[in-house]
Amino acid sequence: MTSWSGDTLFRRMRLERSYGRSSISQARSYQEIGEFWDTHDLTEFWDQTEPAEFEVDIESEATCYPVETSLSARLTDVAQRRGVSAETLLNLWVQERLGAATS
Repeated sequence: MTSWSGDTLFRRMRLERSYGRSSISQARSYQEIGEFWDTHDLTEFWDQTEPAEFEVDIESEATCYPVETSLSARLTDVAQRRGVSAETLLNLWVQERLGAATS
């Protein structure tokens, strides 16, 4: 885990449970928050922010391997016909092969 500390992060901009709206935009939904920030800039409200600390886990739970373009296209085609994502199909196939190889 990596710890990050910021001088002026957006803790006050998150939805406050007690009021049911964000503290800066006064929005009552994520849709309204998005609409507000589409037309405003944080620098307009910089003095209303306060320091926040949080942890970020930067370790990935997936590993990527290169797959030849032609194989990727075939994999995608088969996955679509089966109604699953190429990622799901590939993981299932690898699990099956590894299971067979270790038994």
